[in-house]
Amino acid sequence: MSTLYDCSLPEDRQDGLAAAAGAVRSGRLVVIPTDTVYGIGCDAFDGGAVRALLEAKNRGPDMPVGVLVGSWSAIDGLVLSVPDQARKLVEAFWPGDLSLVLPHAPSLAWDLGDTRGTVMLRMPLHPVAIELLREVGPMAVSSANRSGHPPASTAEEAREQLGESVAVYLDGGPSGDPVPSSIVDLTGNEPVLLREGAVSRQAVEEALGVAVASPA
Repeated sequence: MSTLYDCSLPEDRQDGLAAAAGAVRSGRLVVIPTDTVYGIGCDAFDGGAVRALLEAKNRGPDMPVGVLVGSWSAIDGLVLSVPDQARKLVEAFWPGDLSLVLPHAPSLAWDLGDTRGTVMLRMPLHPVAIELLREVGPMAVSSANRSGHPPASTAEEAREQLGESVAVYLDGGPSGDPVPSSIVDLTGNEPVLLREGAVSRQAVEEALGVAVASPA
């Protein structure tokens, strides 16, 4: 049976974070607040948990899951290399609403879907999410909704859609405006803005000092 914890209450927050950490470590799913919308997440290195996440969303591996991290340094062990452009964007926008696509480290044993050797990384600007990520490490996270339905902006909305497929719901209050993160692809010779969301193209270009391309 799933449990919802009100993280505005100190005791509930402590109990909820402990329960969520235990759930992640045991291969179960949790719902967490982020700075965009609520996310459904699991241990990024547990292939069975990631498959359960996709099944809960009624989504296939053709739409791979991104990874949230709890610190700047966490990306160093997850990608093949961290180019200067990635460092600039991390320093400018993390924690925050910018996702980076990079070649993942080939030694990593994970299955996030059809990623073609890449991983999408972000450090969210939300204290509950950050605390959990620092406790359990990188998490595979997608928006907390069934495929084709609106992303959840509250824990209750997430629970209405995902029900008992999730072990622990952490209620961090209503999310902000449901604006997705911007996504910058750094896998090629030049940066590509795959999606302009909360961070504008102009802000990305100012941080990099170069123009960014649009998807082909």
